[in-house]
Amino acid sequence: MAPSLEVPDNVQDVLSNPLKAAPKLVAPEPEHCPGPESETAGQADSCAGCPNQAICASAPKGPDPDIPIITARLSAIKHKVLILSGKGGVGKSTFTSLLAHAFATNDNNTVGIMDTDICGPSIPKMMGVETETIHVSGAGWSPVWVLENLAVMSVQFMLPNRDDAVIWRGPKKNGLIKQFLKDVEWGEMDFLLVDTPPGTSDEHLSVNSFLKESGVDGAVVVTTPQEVALLDVRKEIDFCRKAGIKVLGIVENMSGFVCPNCTHESQIFQATTGGGRALAKEMNVPFLGAVPLDPRICMAADYGESFFDSWPDSPACTALKSVVRRVIISCDDSGGANDNLEGSVHATKIATSGEMMIKLPVDFERGTQGCKVSSQDPLKTSPSMKDPRGTLA
Repeated sequence: MAPSLEVPDNVQDVLSNPLKAAPKLVAPEPEHCPGPESETAGQADSCAGCPNQAICASAPKGPDPDIPIITARLSAIKHKVLILSGKGGVGKSTFTSLLAHAFATNDNNTVGIMDTDICGPSIPKMMGVETETIHVSGAGWSPVWVLENLAVMSVQFMLPNRDDAVIWRGPKKNGLIKQFLKDVEWGEMDFLLVDTPPGTSDEHLSVNSFLKESGVDGAVVVTTPQEVALLDVRKEIDFCRKAGIKVLGIVENMSGFVCPNCTHESQIFQATTGGGRALAKEMNVPFLGAVPLDPRICMAADYGESFFDSWPDSPACTALKSVVRRVIISCDDSGGANDNLEGSVHATKIATSGEMMIKLPVDFERGTQGCKVSSQDPLKTSPSMKDPRGTLA
C-alpha cells in the first residue's frame, strides 16, 4: 500500500491562526470538549477532570493584538500587491523590481517593496542598495529609499555581512515579517509590493494573516512556460483561493529569448502544455502578458539599475509596460483608483477574448537563422551603470 501524508491540519484553522501551534494534547478530546483553542478551553464545566485541562487553559487564545496596529500603520497605502509563484527561479524578485521601477516612473506615485524572502533576500541587490542599513527613529524603522519615491525594506539591511545565512525557523521569520508591517514607517504610498519566497507556507500565511484587515488588492502570479513550473503555480493559485486572496493575473516570464542584436525570438523553455496563457484559461484567471528573456534584464539587476531607464525601447521593456498597465487596471478593479503611469507606458490593445496580446516591434520566425551581430555590443554596460562589485570592494 502506498504511503500517505499524516492527517493534515484543518485548512481554515491554519489560515485563520497561522502563527499559533495547536496545543499538544496528552489524551483524546472528550465528547463535550469545547475545543482546545476556544475561549473557554480548560475552564468549562466539561473540562473538569480532563487530562488536557491545564494544557488547554494555558494555550494562547483570541485574535492577534498587533493586527489593529498593522492596519493603522498601513492605512495610508492605497494598493497592496503580493508577488507569488509557488515555484522558485521563475523571476518573482526580478519582476517585483521591474514593477516597482515602472510605477516609480511617475513622480506622483510613491512605491514600496517589502522583501519577505527572509532566507534569500535579493531585492536590495537588484535595487542598488545592498550596502544600506536601517535607521530607527521615534516613528519606527525607516525604509531604505532607492529614489525619492521608491522605498525598500529587507532583512539584508540587518545582516552584519552580506553573505551571512539567515538560519531561522518559521516563528522567527514570521516575527520579522510582522515587524516589517508594524514597525516600518511606510507613510503615504500608492503601491506596496510584497515579494515572497517560493511555496505556500510560513511567510505566505503570515503576510495573508497580517494584511487581511488592512486589505490586499490581490496577487500577481509569476510563472515560466514549462509544465514543471506550472505544476507549482497551480498549487499557488489554489492557496490564493483558499486564503481569500484575489488573483490579479498570471505573468509568463522568460517567454522566449529575444536576441539583443536582431531582436529575433527563440523558445528556450518550451510551453509543452500551453504555458501561462493556457494555465490562465484553465484556472479562469486573467493572463497579464508574456515577458521575453533578455540578458540585459539580468545585467540591470546585477548593477542595481532600472531596466526601463537603460533600455526603454527593447522588446522586453515593451512587453513589461503592457503587463504593468494590466496590473494597474486589475488593482483599480479591486477598489481604489490610480492608473497614473508615465506617458511612455501605453496600454496594449486587448483582444475580444480579454487576453493581453503582446506585439513585439518586429516579425519573429522560429529558429535562430539570420541573426546579424552589430558592431556595437548590445550588452555593453549602460553609461549610467556602475560596477556591481565596486561598492563592495
